[in-house]
Amino acid sequence: MKVSAYLEITMKIDAANRPAAAKVYTDYRGPFLKTIPGALTKDLLIRDEDVQVLHGFDSVEHAKAYLTSELFQNDVFVGLKPTWSADPDVRIYTVA
Repeated sequence: MKVSAYLEITMKIDAANRPAAAKVYTDYRGPFLKTIPGALTKDLLIRDEDVQVLHGFDSVEHAKAYLTSELFQNDVFVGLKPTWSADPDVRIYTVA
């Protein structure tokens, strides 16, 4: 399948909290790719000023649905929230 949409979550995470955030990414990357409908890719992007998780999906609808999924709401969100120093920026893009 081809990536047709991206879900980008940009988070402000202090250096001291980045190992905990990376663990959440590592712990849930496999389940995300195996159980979330339409999920194709998931990458962790790190810069000095923020951390991004870029999720590739086969459709915008599947990208939106992930944000309300049990995996995101009960595991990923709960695990990441204590690491944030500001609310995350969540964006969905369509591939042109």
